[in-house]
This record gives sequence, C-alpha cells and structure tokens, in this order.
Amino acid sequence: MQNYNPDEQFCILHSTFIIQQMMNNQRLTQTQRQELKLSPQQIQLMKLLQLPLIELEQRIKEEMEINPALEDSRENDYEDNEPTVDDNEPITDDGDNGENDDYNDDEVNFSKEDEFDINDYLPEEDLEDYSYKLQANNYSGDDDDYETPIVNEETFQDYLNQQLAYHDLTEKQLEIGEYIIGNLDDNGYLNRPVTNIVDDLLFTMNLSATEDEVKEVLTIVQELDPPGIAARDLQECLLIQLKRLQEDNPFHKDYSLSITIVKDFFEEFTKKHYDKIAKKLNVSNRELKAALDEILKLNPKPADASSSGTKNIHYITPDFFVFVRDGKVELSLDGRNAPELHISKTYLKMLEEFSSAKDTRSKQDAVQFVKQKIDAAKWFIDAINQRQNTLYVTMKAIVDIQEEYFLTGDETQLKPMILKDVADKVGLDISTISRVANSKYVQTPYGTFLLKFFFSEGITNDEGEEVSTREIKKILKDAVDNEDKANPMTDEQLMLVLKEKGYPIARRTVAKYREQLEIPVGRMRKKM
Repeated sequence: MQNYNPDEQFCILHSTFIIQQMMNNQRLTQTQRQELKLSPQQIQLMKLLQLPLIELEQRIKEEMEINPALEDSRENDYEDNEPTVDDNEPITDDGDNGENDDYNDDEVNFSKEDEFDINDYLPEEDLEDYSYKLQANNYSGDDDDYETPIVNEETFQDYLNQQLAYHDLTEKQLEIGEYIIGNLDDNGYLNRPVTNIVDDLLFTMNLSATEDEVKEVLTIVQELDPPGIAARDLQECLLIQLKRLQEDNPFHKDYSLSITIVKDFFEEFTKKHYDKIAKKLNVSNRELKAALDEILKLNPKPADASSSGTKNIHYITPDFFVFVRDGKVELSLDGRNAPELHISKTYLKMLEEFSSAKDTRSKQDAVQFVKQKIDAAKWFIDAINQRQNTLYVTMKAIVDIQEEYFLTGDETQLKPMILKDVADKVGLDISTISRVANSKYVQTPYGTFLLKFFFSEGITNDEGEEVSTREIKKILKDAVDNEDKANPMTDEQLMLVLKEKGYPIARRTVAKYREQLEIPVGRMRKKM
C-alpha cells in the first residue's frame, strides 16, 4: 500500500491550478494593421531606375548571362544560330533519347496549379511571323584582322624610381628611397612621418634604419623631378621649388624675398595679411607683389602634371537630349535606356514542345525550369520598359517647368522647383523622382547637366514674386567677379548689392550661398 503524502498532493494541485490560469489568460485576438510590402518586381524596378546608363548596360549583360531566356535582338542572329530540333525525337532531360531516364515510365498527375497555357508565354505575334533583326557582316575572309595594341603606360612611381636609380646609392638607400616613393600620395606629398617609416622598414622589409638615414634619402628623393616632390606639407613643397629655381637661375633672378616669405611668414601669406608682411620686412608694395607673383606661379600639387596620363578619365553619358528647334523645346531619350530585349525563341519553342509531351516527372521539372526563366525574363523586360516611361515623363515635367531656361540658356530664368513639384505633376512618389534626378544627365545646347541642377528652392522678392535661389547665386557670383580685387566686398556689402536688386536676404544667407558657390571670404579674395 502506497503511503499518502499531503505535501506532494498539494504541489500537484497547485501546479494544476497555475496551468489552468495560464491557459485562461491565453486568448486569440484579431488585429488589423497596414503594412507596405514591395513585390520583387517593384524592388527590381527601383534598382534599375537609379542606375545611370553605363551601369544599366552592365546590369542587362549580367541578367542575360544568368537567364538564357532573355536575349537582345541587336546582338544575336536568331535565324542563323537557332538550334534545330527533330520533331520525331523524344524529349528527354539529358539528351540520351530517353534510354537511361529513370523517370520516363513514372506517370505524374499534374494538379491545376501546375497547368499552364502556352499562349501566356508566347508573344502577341505568331512565332512564324516574329521579326528578327540580323547582324550586318561587312567583312570578308580576305580582310586583315587588326587588334588594338594594349599600351603599357609608365606610372608616376616608375618615373621617380628610374630617376632614383641614376643616383650613386647603396642597396640599403635604394630600398629606403623606393619605399618613400611608394608612400607618396596622388599629389606627390609624403604624409607618413619619418619615425613611422623607420618602423615600417623594420617590420615589413626587415630593414633596420635610423631616422637620420631615412631623412638623408628623403632629401635625395626631394631632388627628383618634378620639383616639390616628396614634401611633407605645402610650405616645404613651395620652399623646395623656390630653392630649385634659385639654383637654376643664380644670376638672372633673385628669389630670396619669396623664400623668406614662405619660410618665415607662411601663416601671414596664407591669410593674405600682406600689410603685416610688408611692414615686418620693410619692403614696398611693388617688391612684395613681385615676390608674391613668383610664389603663385609654383605648383602646389607637383604630381598632377606628371601623373595626369595615368589617371582614369570619367566620361559622362547623357540619358536625355534636349534640342531647341523653331522656338520649341524637343526631348528625346537615349535609345540605350530601352534595349530591344525579348524572350528567347528557343525557350518559347521548348515550352511549346513540353506542353504536348508525355506527362512525366522529368517533364514537370523541365517545364518548371523553363517557366521560371521565361517569367524572370518577362519581369525584367517589363521593368526596363517601365524605367523608360518613368525617365521620360519625369524629364518631360522638368522641361515643361523650366521651358524658359531651355529656350534661352539663362540661369536666371530657372524657376523654383523641388522634387514635390515634379512628383505632383507626373503622379509619382517623391522617392522615385529623387532616384531619377540623382544619377541622370541631360545634354542641352548649353552644356550637359545633372538633373539636380534644375532643382532649387525659391524666395520672394520685393515685388512678391517667387524667384529661384539659383538666380540669386548667379547675381552674387557676377558681383564677386566684377569687384575690385584689391578691396573685395564683404558679406555685408554683398547683402546690400542684392538688396538693391530687389532680393532682401540676410547676411548669413549671403554667406551660405557664397559657400555653396565655393567663393572664399573677402579677405581671401584680395589680390595686390
């Protein structure tokens, strides 16, 4: 007989009570909320929309590589390259006439979800009437095949290392010199301290060197061409160039005053405190101006002139073209924004043949694969077409709003326009307009501009009219260009000039516009 334990019985009852309470507290509730979810097609469109033209072409090539059902009629000769299919040959998965197919004898019953209509995947025209563009072959077998040679350009570091090799240096000094040259930036400056170079040589090259040895080799590198190379700051760069000029022209010109200004009065020189320099050196304004002119002739970026050939040149490919004919503005879209993409004829024929083939497991897998590739190709083509339409309607709205500018080319005719103005006009979201404006260029009779160029805020003038801030900036720039360079205007004086022309804006706003135009303060614009 089992003994009765009241404490154990109480624990069991207490646990049962707690579980019942927890079950009673769990209730099914129904709530309603709104969520914004983007389909894969919408995400694909947004990504394509923000691509510039060159990147779009690369994106299309990538899509064609991963999806064989997508083809470009401009690059393929479909009639010549179309594979022949024997109608009497059984369709198999591995091309061995079905002899080794384990699934050929397995009947598969497709559900309604697996059924498809072949007409949904065919173009609107019949396959027999489908027109294709053929590639033009304007070459004969007798023509010579010329290939453009690849030019191996010499880098700026190679140019310096060749000069260094002509110096009578030990093997250790040569290694130090090559390491210093390898650490020069794009402007030719050495931004790495000598102490760090000593550590780098020891840890990376197992080369033990003292600071004095590195400085000695650095002096030799600074003697290379172009003058000013391997300087550690702008002051040292200018001094190296001035001393080189003095050595090359010891009797024709005296650079001692210019050297003194850069060496002892560099801070006053950068801040253009010319009166202080003239007073401390006890020289006339004429002598000071002659010395300053020699300094201003120097190159603050000595590597630029020698390495310009090795730098990448970025070309702008406009997405839009604006023409003015007979007093009317005409807009056209670059044809590469809408390439001639279509579904592969081979894949369409494969799908047609699969639809009449025997229902097998291999057919199910093959049909699923072909349908997936064709669907992906159709979505991509639709996204490209929608991208073209979005680009055109957006640019058309910008042209309509800024028609006066496109007719005259006068920046003062630009009207205030923000993203919301264009979005309201075309019925698209502001984010969509932003994607178009941030990466697209338009070629006009007055130059090629980023679409952001035509957007600006507006202020109200004395007559109550809303004018573009770009118009104010144009007037501000003209005022600075025409000022007396010996006595440039302050922001307060520029504010008064704008006020006289009917634009009452605060001094801090003038300073903001001046900084946006990259115009320095009046003291820094002073010239002798």
